[in-house]
Amino acid sequence: MKNLDPIIHLLQTSRHKLIATVTEVPGEYWRKSPGGRWSAAEVVAHVGMVEQAIITRAKKGLQALPNPVSPLKRLYIPVSLAAWRVAKRKSPIPLDPSLVTNRPEALSRLDAAREATLGFIECAREKDLGVYRFPHPFLGSLNLYELVPHDCLPRFTPRETNP
Repeated sequence: MKNLDPIIHLLQTSRHKLIATVTEVPGEYWRKSPGGRWSAAEVVAHVGMVEQAIITRAKKGLQALPNPVSPLKRLYIPVSLAAWRVAKRKSPIPLDPSLVTNRPEALSRLDAAREATLGFIECAREKDLGVYRFPHPFLGSLNLYELVPHDCLPRFTPRETNP
C-alpha cells in the first residue's frame, strides 16, 4: 500500500493556507465578487462542495470491485499542470447559493468536509486506492491517489479572494 502520510500532510498544509488567506479578507468583502471572480465566500463554499462530492463518490466506488481500465483510458493531463490555471474553467459542480454563508459558518462547513476526507483516508488506508479510477472533467482518468489530493486542494491564488 502507498504511504498516505504525504497526501495527508499536503491536505493539511493546503487547508492552513486557505484558512490564512480567507481570514485576511475584510468582512465587508467576504461576499463581494471582485471583478467577475468568485468572492471568498463562494470559493470556500465551492471547495467544500467539491471535497464532499469527491469523498462521497470515492466511498461509493470503494464498495464495488474496481473496474478494469484500458491503458489508453489511463492517460491524463498531469495534475501539476492544473495548478498553473492558464485557462479558467467553469466548475462542473454548480455552486449551491445556500452554502455561500458568513465566514464562521462557511469555515465550520469546510472543517467538516475536511474531517470527512481525513476519515475516509484513514478507513481506506489498507486498500490499494490506485486501482480505483474516476473520470475527472478536465484532467481525464485519475486514480484515488491522484484525485483526492488534487480535487481537495484549493487551486486559487490569494489575489482571487482579495478585493
